[in-house]
Amino acid sequence: MLLSITKIVIHYRHLSMFMRWHPQTPSNRIHLAIEGSVGGTTIGLHMSADVIDSGGRVLWIGLEMPNSERFPQLFSHISPVASSRFHAMMVTGSLDKSLETIISAANNLPSVRLIVMDDWCDSSGKIPKFQLDLISRLSNSISSEIRLLLISKGTVDASGKRGGEIFARAENHFVNDGYEIWTFCRSSNGHHRILNTGSDSTTLKIVDSGLESIN
Repeated sequence: MLLSITKIVIHYRHLSMFMRWHPQTPSNRIHLAIEGSVGGTTIGLHMSADVIDSGGRVLWIGLEMPNSERFPQLFSHISPVASSRFHAMMVTGSLDKSLETIISAANNLPSVRLIVMDDWCDSSGKIPKFQLDLISRLSNSISSEIRLLLISKGTVDASGKRGGEIFARAENHFVNDGYEIWTFCRSSNGHHRILNTGSDSTTLKIVDSGLESIN
């Protein structure tokens, strides 16, 4: 009997250490700056799966489809019928040519709750003003109740004046537009990920089903 209780306690402790991550923010405008190859797309897919699981619809905007191996892992607990509420829209040319289609889909499809813009700009250098203006137009043309998540490569502070590993490009522009700034990078040991959401920092573990918080 003691052995069984011990097993239960160990199992409970394991569950208390790891739990599925859920973003703790009311903000519906988020700019996520990521370190290269750190799992930014996983954050987008993880949040998409949660939205669809709760009955919402997702628009995924990118240069290519999400990873063909990662997508079925994160959506394995969702039925094929529910998964049909995930709409991937590929930007084959410049963003301005696709903008009206994105806005129309957001405003006309029922129950759209999340739009993910993955790798929507160049991976380095200053983000051109015309692209920032396009994103501002998108943000202002859709319901404030739809969460808009922008995922792009971050930058480092060469001067060393700021604390932290990575920073969002065009940060002032997005803050002025009402965005919450997130950063996502590797932990010091390289085994976990650190998500900074303003004043909060969360250690995450990437698993097949998405992201788990480490208490």
